[in-house]
Order: sequence, then structure tokens, then C-alpha cells
Amino acid sequence: MVFSCIPFLFFFLPLCLILYYVVPFSWKNGTLLIFSLIFYAWGEPVYILLMLFSTLLDYSNGRLMERFGTTRGRRIFFLCCSICINLSILAFFKYAGFAVSSINGIFNTQFTPPQIRLPVGISFYTFQTMSYIIDLYRGRVKAEHSYVSYLTYVSMFPQLVAGPIVRFSDIQQRLHSREITYAAFEQGMLRFMTGLFKKVLIANQAGVLWEEIHVLGAADTSVATAWLGALCFTLQLYFDFSAYSDMAIGMGKMLGFDYSENFRYPLTAVSVTDFWRRWHISLSTWFRDYVYIPLGGNRKGVPRHLFNIAVVWFLTGLWHGASWNFILWGVYYGVLLILEKYIWGKALAGFPRFIQHAYTFLIVVFGFVIFAITDLGELGSYIRLLFSFGANPAADTRFLWYLGNYGPVLVLACVLACPVYPWICRKAAALSREKSRVFSALSAAAAVLLFLLSTAYMVSDTYNPFLYFRF
Repeated sequence: MVFSCIPFLFFFLPLCLILYYVVPFSWKNGTLLIFSLIFYAWGEPVYILLMLFSTLLDYSNGRLMERFGTTRGRRIFFLCCSICINLSILAFFKYAGFAVSSINGIFNTQFTPPQIRLPVGISFYTFQTMSYIIDLYRGRVKAEHSYVSYLTYVSMFPQLVAGPIVRFSDIQQRLHSREITYAAFEQGMLRFMTGLFKKVLIANQAGVLWEEIHVLGAADTSVATAWLGALCFTLQLYFDFSAYSDMAIGMGKMLGFDYSENFRYPLTAVSVTDFWRRWHISLSTWFRDYVYIPLGGNRKGVPRHLFNIAVVWFLTGLWHGASWNFILWGVYYGVLLILEKYIWGKALAGFPRFIQHAYTFLIVVFGFVIFAITDLGELGSYIRLLFSFGANPAADTRFLWYLGNYGPVLVLACVLACPVYPWICRKAAALSREKSRVFSALSAAAAVLLFLLSTAYMVSDTYNPFLYFRF
């Protein structure tokens, strides 16, 4: 999606909110739907038809399941119809080229890979539509009778292209009845500005340094510089993706919706298991509820449990992209989770917490190197560089120069990756009324200042894509 944050922030969102607030409640879903479709069509005018087809398919199967699903066999038929078609669409657009290239590489064939542009957000909205039909089959939600409301749920622009993955069961009631308050608007605006700050002033700056480092040749890179690059990509991805989630949650609040948290300070985790309870929560819980548990979870013995973990993490890696490095990344975490579960998890829990933090942080940073570099040859070279003690200098002047120029941003990023802000809020809540008012005024001023600073940075660099737009 060739999408610039500038026109969105200064034209699209204010216009949407103004019209959304002034129209009667019976028109709000329609107004939100129109703006959501305009938003998606802005960058993907053709693929909007694909999203309309996907939503109409699941809406129709939902109504048919409600009307004719009197037996389990019929309900399974409508369920399979939706799931098979949705997954086929996702597989064609996201994995067809990868499949052909892989076949060529394995069998030395010369098939031409199809050049298909990936529809933005297809992985996210496909999982949303699938969650609706699966929950309907399970009896956890009622069939939606209004196609406008259902399409509004799927296409809602705050979280359409990069999540969080919102389940229909969490939002169905608010589609038909919701309260829009000044307090929610204020909270939402603050959350939105927080996300904007994280994206523009931290993620983008860390990303610049990562781009500089990872293109260096082995001869020009010390071990410390290579690890600094890995740290930068980790911080870039975390602040970029969590920023989008913050902005989506904030916009949702301004529109009267409550989206679930997608991140809970994952870089402070004390184990790999803990990390995946904190990172991209909407995706990990989706796989848990719709793949892992239906496969049997940990209830059918150790061999089956190992198989279930392997399936879930293979699919998790594949979901992130049509490339072998993503599959390798999924396998990497699957193996680590198995080892924690059955080998060293209990021993790890006995170590001091700072050792648990360090262990998890190093695993995560190394894992994101696998995530970041799609070319396996280049990936192998970079991994060798991370551990090339003796072959390459431990540190060099380039490393010191990077620290001098980017040190303040990296230190700020590391501090904000910890739950510092919630701690400040708890302390502020214990202040007297007068001191609390002063704190609120200073917080508001800081938020405005950061918003203006973020805007100034965006003006100088109008193309600000989010990393997860490509998924």
C-alpha cells in the first residue's frame, strides 16, 4: 500500500470523526464503513473487491448455517466452505509465487513464478472472518443479520491493515449499541498520539540505523556493530508494530470500540513462553484457540503435544510471510518452547530474574535477525558475523560512532520498552489533588509537544510505512 501518514492524519481522520459524531447513531456504522472502504481503496483500489467477496462469503455462510444448520453435518459443510475458500484465497495471493520458486529450487524446474501483488492486510482480515464463522459453528456468537454491520467489523480502518486481530465475539454488541463519551475520546486521542510518537521518533530512527548496519560487508562490521544492528531491528519492529496497535486502539476508543491489548511489554519477558504471552497477543491467542486447542493441546500425551506445537509454530512462521526465513523463525520458536516445556523450563525459573530477562532478550534479538533477513545466504552471513569472535574485531570506531549518534534514541527505546509509564501513572494516582492537577497539565503539554515533534519529523519524511503492512 503506497500510503502516506500525512494526508491520513490531517485530512482523512478528522473528517471521518467529524461526520461520524454528527450523524445519528443509525448512520454511524454506514459512515464508518464508507470511510473504511475509502481508506482501503486509497492504496488498494482493486483488492477492495477481494475483501468484499470474502466478507460476503462468510456473511452468507453464517446466515445459511443459522437457517439450515439443523444438523452437525450441515454446519460442518458451511464451516468448511468458508474456511477452504478463505484459505485458498490467502494461499493464492500470498504463497503462490513462493511455492513455484520453491519447486524450481528443489526440482530444478523453470516454471515462471506468478507476479502477484499481495493485498494489504489480507492475513489479518482473513483471520477475522474465519474467527466469525468458527465461533458461529461453535455457538459462541449469533449470526449477524446486517451485512453492513458485518462488513463494518471486517473493514474498520483503525485495525484493518495491521491488526490487532479483532474477533467478532468481542465487538458484535458494540456494532449495534455503543456509547461515545468525551472521556473515551480523550483517552483514545492520547493513546493515538503515543503510538504516533513511538512510530516516528523511535521506530523510524532505530530502523535507519538497522538499514545502515545490515548492508555492511563482514570486513566493515565488528561483532558489537552486528549485535547493535540486531538490537535496532528488534526495537524498530517492536515500536513500529506496537505503535500501530496503540493508534488502532486509540482510534477505536474515539469511535466507541474497545480493542484488546496486543502487546504487554514483551521485551521484559522472563522466558520464551512469557514472551509469546506478551507479543502480538491477538495472533498467538488466535492460533491457540483455533489451531492448538482443537488439535488437542497438551491433553493427548507428549508425542501429540510436540506435534501440536510444531504445527502451530510452522503455521505461525508461514503466516508472517512467504519466505523460508519466516518458516525457520517459526521452527526456531517452536523448538525453544518445546525445550522450555520439557528440558530447562523449571531450572530457568530458579535463576535470578535478571538472568531470565537476559536469556529471553538474547533469544528474541537473535530470533528477529532470522525474521528480518529473507535471503538465506545473507542471513547465514549475518549470523556468522554475530559469533565471529576473533575473526572480526569485538568493537570498532564505527560502533562507537553509532553509539554516539543514536545512543539517546536507543536508551529511550530501551527505557520505554519497560513498564515505566504505568509505574509513573500509579505514582501519580497517589498524589494529592493539587499535585495531580499539575501532573495532568504537564502530561498534556508533553503529549502535545511530542505530537508536534512527530508531525515535524513526518513532514520531512512523508512516506512512513508500517512494517506489518506487508503481512
